[in-house]
Amino acid sequence: MTLYPAIDLQDGRAVRLRQGDFAQTTVFSEDPVDQARRFAADGATSLHVVDLDGARAGEPVHAALVASIAAAFPGTVHLGGGLRSRAAIETALATGVDRVVVGTAVIDDRDLLAWAVDRLGDRLVVALDARQGKVATHGWTKVTDRDAIDVATGLLSMGVRHLAYTDINRDGTLGGPNLAAMRRLADAAPPLRLIASGGVSSLDDLRRVRDLGVATLDGVIVGRALYEGRFTVTEALDVLGAGSRA
Repeated sequence: MTLYPAIDLQDGRAVRLRQGDFAQTTVFSEDPVDQARRFAADGATSLHVVDLDGARAGEPVHAALVASIAAAFPGTVHLGGGLRSRAAIETALATGVDRVVVGTAVIDDRDLLAWAVDRLGDRLVVALDARQGKVATHGWTKVTDRDAIDVATGLLSMGVRHLAYTDINRDGTLGGPNLAAMRRLADAAPPLRLIASGGVSSLDDLRRVRDLGVATLDGVIVGRALYEGRFTVTEALDVLGAGSRA
């Protein structure tokens, strides 16, 4: 199972939000490129990068910084945040990242989703973010009445292969991952390759994710717990098996 250390970009810095709230921001690094190098030095083979300012603006803001991160990190880099048009997705690809993580746009726009599936294939990851089982969009600022499971099965029918699921109520809280939600999602759309996100606070949390027994659960995104030193990248990789399906 792959570990994805998270680098969330705001005002050129690496930060973490609490439950997606831009008013609850903690700065963890003034130099995201150096942070990427440190994750690599610790053994990370993949990164999950989010342009938070882009998520709010609805278009990429930190493309140049992302390109520097992608150039500095020797492994696989995923990028999300504000990728709501063909032009924005092409901008993301131009930064040199390996996979593009798209949420709001393809959930709201089936034509864009069809284009993205055709354009990106295996390089497309759809971010499915939910509060209490309902899909949230526009940088988590809007919660819809759409059930996350229904949306996931619809994405699968359109050809999506990779899904990153975030329980917003747990994100940045260190309250533990929502394992039940991951299980329901895997059972409802078994061909989807899943990445779990939100709430990981300890190595025991990672063990619970690992031991969930979901064959399609390929990885887990971890942010605050790494930045706060609750465990190291090396320790996390030992728990997860240091595997990578990037």
